[in-house]
Amino acid sequence: MSNVLLTISYDGTAYSGFQIQPKAPTVQQSIEQALEIIYKQPVRINGAGRTDAGVHARGQRASFTAPFPIAINKIPYALNSLLPEDIVIIDTREVPEDFHARFNASRKTYSYTLDRALFPQVMLRLYSWHLPDALDLNLMSETAKLLKGTHDFKAFQAVGSLVEDTFRTLYRVEINNFPEKDLLVIHYEGSGFLYRMARLITGTLVQVAQKRLPGSVVREALLTGNPALIGPTAPARGLCLEWISYDGLVEEV
Repeated sequence: MSNVLLTISYDGTAYSGFQIQPKAPTVQQSIEQALEIIYKQPVRINGAGRTDAGVHARGQRASFTAPFPIAINKIPYALNSLLPEDIVIIDTREVPEDFHARFNASRKTYSYTLDRALFPQVMLRLYSWHLPDALDLNLMSETAKLLKGTHDFKAFQAVGSLVEDTFRTLYRVEINNFPEKDLLVIHYEGSGFLYRMARLITGTLVQVAQKRLPGSVVREALLTGNPALIGPTAPARGLCLEWISYDGLVEEV
């Protein structure tokens, strides 16, 4: 049996997140159903990360143990012929037997897109948060710097998570303004993310840029772990899982 790593791109609009759950369509469920047809037996995949309902992905990763060998370069074609058009396998590769897509992940990168046009850009309505309000981007960028490094992000974890270790490292919080396209894109690269952490950080940075919250609230939230200090959760549709990285894995995509 071989261990296979998938790279997956999907539009999350129609799904209740990546991870399989009862009585709701998920990305994992769709892929496992396709794998069952190919291998003629149930196959469970291990996703590198969960995404919420409505969140998208360009580079989600998942691994599975193949019951019997199929040429690795044939697997994407077989899966894509069975998957709905909003889920696409863009790469497959064989990995060591003990490799696990989630536990071996070293870095995760997300992007969050804000539509800054006066009126919503209709083609971006499912992939961005329309926010034409005036924003102080210098203040936003200065506040974002406070998030870099290793911190206790307990305040930036949504209710419902059972995770006990809330320390994470953010290597990059980068705000990119594209005025010619009326877009603002925030990139987050970290060792891992808590439940809705990227969306809570985005909501907070937006309120700071709107001058509804002082920039110092981020430092205070990190020190106290008090979720009452921070801004609201940004809408799911603007968030995209860009990539999952693995130490020692040579990327070819």
